[in-house]
Amino acid sequence: MVGVGSDLVSKLERMVLIRAYEERLVALQQAGACAGTCTSVGQEATAVGVVSALGPDDLMLTNHRSAGHLLARGADPSRMFAEVMGRSTGYCQGKSGSLHISVKELGVILTSTIVGGELSMVTGVALSKSMLGERGIVACFFGDGAACEGIFHESLNLAALWRLPILYVCENNQWQAFVHRREALAAESVAAHAAAFGIEGRTVDGNDVMAVETAARAAVETIRATGKPMLLELATYRLRGHYEPDDQSYVDAAELAHWQARDPILLLKQRLRDVGQLEERDFDAIHRSARERIERAAQFAADSPFPAAAELLTDVYA
Repeated sequence: MVGVGSDLVSKLERMVLIRAYEERLVALQQAGACAGTCTSVGQEATAVGVVSALGPDDLMLTNHRSAGHLLARGADPSRMFAEVMGRSTGYCQGKSGSLHISVKELGVILTSTIVGGELSMVTGVALSKSMLGERGIVACFFGDGAACEGIFHESLNLAALWRLPILYVCENNQWQAFVHRREALAAESVAAHAAAFGIEGRTVDGNDVMAVETAARAAVETIRATGKPMLLELATYRLRGHYEPDDQSYVDAAELAHWQARDPILLLKQRLRDVGQLEERDFDAIHRSARERIERAAQFAADSPFPAAAELLTDVYA
């Protein structure tokens, strides 16, 4: 493979791994091996692009479509499968499912299934960092549905007022559960709301991983230099339903076809082919390697024990 060590190929590998993980998770759910989940299939470039711009001192809060963010940050798919399947070897000892995973050692503070829940928490996390004089910023991932919540405006207002080092990342995937964003958002752009709070907001092609990383790096550098928050809106699309199973019967076929043609993995594959850094056999090898790793991870989880009954109330604080 020409340029196998290149940064772009590495990004492709991570995006393919995320896709393979979530496709295997869907298969496990269909087989009754785990509960339903919300995938981020089609949004891999937003996860890999933003997380690539973060440093080891930075923290993350995310939402119910979190697998891509965690894997991009370096989470072990074996422990993620174990968590989703309720096994003791999972990151939270099998108690969180797919919607509430936290990974302290990677700086992943929270995965919230409450729409906008992470927006209500991120100000406190960032304030704590500031008061303790700790290095790093806090990245907060949320969707366009959460941008319709009052907490979105409250969070941005407080962050701007107190100059909290937060990178707000809106993954605008066009759908709020079963409601299209056009039916719920009066404004065309979520990023436009930033101006009301005196902070910068940008809208970026969320299916172009390099555009995402470039914008995220610039935002992170600005936040580090000024201490002020920023808002990135990443225009993307979820190619599967709101949750599993979901037949997407409510989705306009032409719209889905348009976004399928803009699959971020296929776009990056084509970019690499155009510059001579990838051939078809190389792409096949990347897919094969990802599938094999994911299969081993799923088997690890299946072979892991469930938590002991005595652990039922441990780690429960309320």
